[in-house]
Amino acid sequence: MKKVQSTCNYCAIDCNLDFYVENNRVVKTVPTKGYPVNDGFCCIKGLSLDKQQTTVKPNSLPKIRQADGSFQEVDWETGFQYVADKLKELQAKYGTESIAGISTGQLTLEEFAIFGHVMRNYLKANVDGNTRLCMATAVVAHKQSYGFDAPGFTLKDLELSDTIIFIGANPVVAHPILWGRVRQNKVPNHKIIVIDPRESETAMNADYWYGLKWRSDLLLLYTIANQLIEKDYLDHKFIKEHTEKFEEFKQFVKDYTLERAVSGTGLSKEQILELVELIHNGKRVSFWWTMGVNQGYEAVRTAQAIINLALMTGNIGKPGTGANSITGQCNAMGSRCFSNTTVLFGGGDFTNNVRRKRVAEVLGVDESMLAEKPTKTYNQIIEGINAGEIKGLWILCTNPRHSWTNNETFASAAKKLELFVVQDIYDTIESAEDCTVFFPVVPGLKKEGTYINLERRLSAMRPVLKRGENEISDYEAVLGVGKALGMGDTLKGWETPKDCFNLMKECSRNMPCDFTGVTWEGLEGSHGIQWPYPEGKEAENKEEQRRLYEDGQFFTPSKKAQFIFEDVRENPLPTTEQFPYVLNTGRGSVGQWHTQSRTKEVKFVEDVSVKKAYLYMNTKLAEENNIKEMDEIRVYSINGQNAVFAVKVTNHVQYQELYAPIHYMECNKLTPSIYDSYSKEPSYKATPVRFEKE
Repeated sequence: MKKVQSTCNYCAIDCNLDFYVENNRVVKTVPTKGYPVNDGFCCIKGLSLDKQQTTVKPNSLPKIRQADGSFQEVDWETGFQYVADKLKELQAKYGTESIAGISTGQLTLEEFAIFGHVMRNYLKANVDGNTRLCMATAVVAHKQSYGFDAPGFTLKDLELSDTIIFIGANPVVAHPILWGRVRQNKVPNHKIIVIDPRESETAMNADYWYGLKWRSDLLLLYTIANQLIEKDYLDHKFIKEHTEKFEEFKQFVKDYTLERAVSGTGLSKEQILELVELIHNGKRVSFWWTMGVNQGYEAVRTAQAIINLALMTGNIGKPGTGANSITGQCNAMGSRCFSNTTVLFGGGDFTNNVRRKRVAEVLGVDESMLAEKPTKTYNQIIEGINAGEIKGLWILCTNPRHSWTNNETFASAAKKLELFVVQDIYDTIESAEDCTVFFPVVPGLKKEGTYINLERRLSAMRPVLKRGENEISDYEAVLGVGKALGMGDTLKGWETPKDCFNLMKECSRNMPCDFTGVTWEGLEGSHGIQWPYPEGKEAENKEEQRRLYEDGQFFTPSKKAQFIFEDVRENPLPTTEQFPYVLNTGRGSVGQWHTQSRTKEVKFVEDVSVKKAYLYMNTKLAEENNIKEMDEIRVYSINGQNAVFAVKVTNHVQYQELYAPIHYMECNKLTPSIYDSYSKEPSYKATPVRFEKE
């Protein structure tokens, strides 16, 4: 029996697991003891990864749809050539940007990079990812406030903080290992505070829950800032030495009075002042946010309002502090820095001549080959398909027919494509129903690469099982198409994931995400390594859990963090007489994951999961409408769609709010095509609706 240490590729924690293998079968899965992230613990999803060991069967080959609608199985070389020829044909007929790609946060760093090289550099096409659906807001907030997409915390800070504030985050369900770190906190009299419209599972386990009105968080945060200033609860030294634009911010928030906040948030004056005092009395205050903040129409400014609170109170760069974004997927961080979509490999703008020269030098290509601008965003790609401008789409490891906001718009788009390549470990996902080509690829148990978790930690995915005949990885599929396109010498140095890792390492040199001191071999069986980890400075970065900004230095030209702010916007989709209720969305259970294409094969998760779409309704609202537990209702959205849900009756949602788990396609049938102005992240969280009992 052999033991292989590898990385769980579900959520952004990136737990490491020890897989015990005999006769090419996983016989036991044990969370890696001593690994800094999970230290011998893991949630049910990671422990169930062995269920994917037979997902891709031997003799697995690509399929091409025929004129009569049937699929024909072909060998891999034929499949590669077919896709390559169609991509070139469409570009020749309709223009360079008539093809596009959509990836995910679950691929390896190397798979992101090669897809970005083939599609963005060589073909000059647009490629976005479903990182846009969860982390784009945090990315933009970090870049504008800090000068680079560099969250500064380490998970250890959850154990060191005396005041832990979760805003739009539910780690009990969404990130149970992170919640485990909270439970390990031994700081005397530490406080757990939750700001969320719903009394979530985390709120139920908190010391304080502030159940504000939906989409009033920015108003609340500005009001808190104003109160902290009025009471002089500030770190003047930190503000003066390490920030800019505070005086302008100070003047700005004067308009955000207690009276205005009470009216707009639904919280009482006493509650708001209590929260202000809790922040002031904390010696080590940490603010943690995730999708409840990120998925909104003014999300970037909301995230920055959280950052502003940390800056003005000096709660950043110190143990147990920070304005900390909780990432959704396992390698969203790898996507953000190395997918070549919104920034060049390793970070840096596409128009930065110094960065262009460096990246071209590393890749051994002429600068003219590099992508020249950020990609069209996810919504622009879908809208472009529906407008007839984009004719070919290649998606990797994602299921937008289910997960895209207002998902009937993707259903419409898929039917208009002349080439629709779906590359996945399952041909049963909803997005595959209308594909013209299906590329079956292996799950993580059979491939190698690198992941970067929410605290900037690189970890190794290494093959646990040997592959069967014709089984290939996402990396090899993209490489195969690249070769069929005729890329020739421009693929030199990209032959294997390890080769690609070394290219990306060199692209990171002298950037904030520098990991030139990390080696492919050194990651194997390791405790992971957080960036930055530059070559030659390994000794001074030997601590396994490191935070950024301890010296008060940020990545802006002045080295100072920026106070960024903007007036609260009027809600573009308010409730109306016709649509008087609000649909909120989020996780359902620890065992379920996104569109359930992976967790549905875990029997004991399936056994305890509701099989049909359901939502939560307030007890009083249910009684007024004569609705009992598991009665069915039809919910009508302001976006023009409707869907049927079973009802779970609870007092944990507010009277005018319905809460639906994202794991059912009916949920995003109802969400709107509304996006944050800066990140273009969809506003999933507050859709005006009405309902009728079936």
